[in-house]
Amino acid sequence: MKKIVSLITALSLAAVSVFGLAACGGAKDEKTIVVGASPAPHAEILEVAKEVLEKEGYTLEIREFNDYVLPNTATESGELDANYFQHLKYLDDFNEENGTHLVSVADVHYEPMGIYAGKCDSLDALPEGATVTVPNDTTNEARALFLLEAQGLITLREDAGLEATVLDIEKNEKNLQIREIEAAQQVRSLEDVDIAVINGNYAIGGGLQIEDALAAETADSDMARTYTNAVVVKEGNENTEKIQALVKAVCSEEVRAFMEEKYEGAVVPQF
Repeated sequence: MKKIVSLITALSLAAVSVFGLAACGGAKDEKTIVVGASPAPHAEILEVAKEVLEKEGYTLEIREFNDYVLPNTATESGELDANYFQHLKYLDDFNEENGTHLVSVADVHYEPMGIYAGKCDSLDALPEGATVTVPNDTTNEARALFLLEAQGLITLREDAGLEATVLDIEKNEKNLQIREIEAAQQVRSLEDVDIAVINGNYAIGGGLQIEDALAAETADSDMARTYTNAVVVKEGNENTEKIQALVKAVCSEEVRAFMEEKYEGAVVPQF
């Protein structure tokens, strides 16, 4: 009997120990925030927010992604608490196309899209049949085409909207050969094309400077409002303590000062 009682006591103590460890683990998780981000500038910005969060007792774990799909699917599944890599138009389109339930909790910054020199270093000298790359995802391709139109290089159909593709080009007097390629590959292929219209994050990651762009969007344009980059979470998690702490840190004066000093106009705070 004593052996049985001892066994029951031991099992009870073990159960209490396991429960205690689980409770501690849960508490620890509530102070750990896992965020997926593009390497530049998003992960770099999060490194500054990480220091702010440490003062509030939180640990920020930054996971870097080089594509525009996995950070969203991982946030939807709960693998990530949040992500920070995309603009609002891409977020809306992603939800519609994939049935996800992701929402913005903070409008953080805007990255002007630019036209960068490859083999040709002047838009005026762009030859007949020049090769131009644009991102192949719908929202960024449209954005790139509108920038080309603003420079007088092409004309889009009057009803072409924010989902415009090369099929919406009405006039192309220089017969530009516009190639749709993955945004992450554009900087790498720059030397093989005449010009490229590149997203800000990939331009920064590839060592390109916005002041060196042949043309760029302006920070006070409609595009700036449409393509603001945001911190994104799964719907229902917006008001948790750790997400609110993340928002406060990312939209802090420390982060603003970092953006303005490091990126010199290539990343414009929107908070």
